[in-house]
Amino acid sequence: MGEIIGAALLAHVPTIVLPENIRKELNHGKESTLYTGLHRFKTEVLDPLKPDMIIVFDSHWFTTVETVITSAPRRQGFFTSDELPRGMSSVPYDMPGNPQFAQLVGSIATETPDCWITPIDNEHLPVTYATTNLLRFLQGDESWLTVSTCQTSEPIDFETVGQVIAKAIQQSDQRVFLISSGAVSHTFHTLRTLRQHESAGEEHIFSPEARAADHRVIDHMLAGNHAAIIDELPEFMKVKPEGRFGHFQMMLSALGGRDCVAKGRLYSEYENSIGTGQVHVMFDRPENGWTKS
Repeated sequence: MGEIIGAALLAHVPTIVLPENIRKELNHGKESTLYTGLHRFKTEVLDPLKPDMIIVFDSHWFTTVETVITSAPRRQGFFTSDELPRGMSSVPYDMPGNPQFAQLVGSIATETPDCWITPIDNEHLPVTYATTNLLRFLQGDESWLTVSTCQTSEPIDFETVGQVIAKAIQQSDQRVFLISSGAVSHTFHTLRTLRQHESAGEEHIFSPEARAADHRVIDHMLAGNHAAIIDELPEFMKVKPEGRFGHFQMMLSALGGRDCVAKGRLYSEYENSIGTGQVHVMFDRPENGWTKS
């Protein structure tokens, strides 16, 4: 029987893959804790856990009529960002997959009412930097699968996806680590002003309302108060979380949703990225399981 051995909300901001001199220049000579935090995360979390598989809930990969899970035996190539080609250009990636697990997810989804998850093994399927930016910090010998954010989904759909993936993990023989790759609030400053807001300090978050909302959500994560996160989603949506927070909703659902009792611990400070709110939060598997039931 498989199990979820850990989970995390991780920031994938382009800043972390910039050369050191540029990263520090943008941040008044200081290093970003998002960068150092990922290095610590690898050595302190993933290396000791040694997962068989990492599943990334990708807030940049938008699908429309279904959720997609990658099912190719291997994904490899070179990634150039259409959004930021100057900063992420011809970056090599090589990710072994797990077709059997992806097909299991698809089979369970087919048997689940009002659930549309399709495994896709096309070798030319594009990849986004919400996945590739984490590879250079975190990749080991494990397989990597990516799950899309369906842009027509409602909270109940994100919940269903997480439940299906959790069921597939349980039916597998895999020790799995889940990553919700994305931001909290996600509004950029305008082109003519954003260069004034490139440093990491939270005073540069797009608005006081966004900053306050992010802190509330992060505080709930640290307290293990996941029911409050779910209950307050309509209010949180007012500050436009990345991907309508679908990446986190799917991961949380796989951990038990509102019944999840895992308390988060910070692997970075709360940082700005040209207006958006970014943070790394790790969730360890509680001794008695992810939920209180």
